[in-house]
Amino acid sequence: MSELSWGERARDLFPGGVNSPVRAFRNVGAEPFFVKRAEGARLWTEEGKELVDWIGSWGPMVVGHLHPAVTDAIQEALLEGSSFGACSRREVELGEEIRRRMPVCERMRLVSSGTEATMSALRLARGFTGRDKVVKFRGCYHGHADSFLIAAGSGALTFGHPSSPGVTEGTARDTLVAEYNDLPAVEALFAANPGGIACVIVEPVAGNMGLVPPQPGYLEGLQRLCQESGALFIVDEVMTGFRLARGGAVERFGLAPDLVTFGKIAGGGLPLAAFGGRREVMDRLSPLGPVYQAGTLSGNPLACAAGLATLQLLDEALYARLEAKAAWLEGALRQNLSGLPMCVQRVGSMITIFFHPGPVLSMREVDACDKDAFGRFFRGMLEEGHFLPPAQFEAFFVSDAHTQADLASLAQASGRQARLALGL
Repeated sequence: MSELSWGERARDLFPGGVNSPVRAFRNVGAEPFFVKRAEGARLWTEEGKELVDWIGSWGPMVVGHLHPAVTDAIQEALLEGSSFGACSRREVELGEEIRRRMPVCERMRLVSSGTEATMSALRLARGFTGRDKVVKFRGCYHGHADSFLIAAGSGALTFGHPSSPGVTEGTARDTLVAEYNDLPAVEALFAANPGGIACVIVEPVAGNMGLVPPQPGYLEGLQRLCQESGALFIVDEVMTGFRLARGGAVERFGLAPDLVTFGKIAGGGLPLAAFGGRREVMDRLSPLGPVYQAGTLSGNPLACAAGLATLQLLDEALYARLEAKAAWLEGALRQNLSGLPMCVQRVGSMITIFFHPGPVLSMREVDACDKDAFGRFFRGMLEEGHFLPPAQFEAFFVSDAHTQADLASLAQASGRQARLALGL
């Protein structure tokens, strides 16, 4: 009997053969590959294929895989112990660096995943305000906690279950959903629920229905509505945090949220996330306040070391390089896709190629994308050695490790494969 493949072995162990749904590649009509190693802007599969990586572990590898400063920090921390279940100096050092970059985080708490961060921020908002309802946006993804799986983005969209079985009717009733970039719809929700909304949570730049930028005044309008009503304004920067600017989207758009959530870059690619905000809000958390939240591995020393080393590399010169690379790529993609029913949208170093003439401003336009064509495009790009997000509903990321040759190759291959995907 022939030896089983990695995929066959995985399918025997894990639902769908994966430990996170988007990795299954089902939405693009492909089978997942298995990564053997990564370095810089490259992945190598178990079969030996070399790929230019435009996902970067879904965002955190902003300086590339195996950056020497990050690996050195992890190795140094490992020699002192991999987990303590007690306080350590690296938690403090990482927290201080986060607050230097984002002063709105007067207090914060470290956790192990973005879902933990958003789930905990939501519970804290309800505990602080004494209200039950939360406003979120169709297509925005904030992790897989029950309250967020109502018209969710990313993997929930990919698999056609915007409202997952297992979410109770009571939870669904407390989750109010509006279209992204539609401020009047949010105003109507506040008018219909006076004194009942605990918070508004939003991706400042939507990245889980593809890259959809906020329209001018939209984020500021959400912030104003929260301030006027006594609701908390939560900015979910699990994806955008420390990527769009030194202080994330909060800095880039001049926001003053009550709470912010982080992940990905904050842990340097290791399992770490955080939420933070105003002192009076955060001090309602246990052990100071009555809102309970805990995590045995929170503030893991290896993850804190990786996160701190990554943040220390992210200076203004690096952000300028990222902006220049991504701007060049945007222009090259537009030129190579000219005349096709497609559009390219970018904010900072986050980009999406939509199979839609654009502009794409909300889930209404994302719903109208040619998803079958995107699947053909994905498979063609993979054959040409470029690993893009395996769904139309995701952004991809430019890293400091991508070279000009990588950018040019992506732009040229995109033009070829887009035409083939559209049958032209």
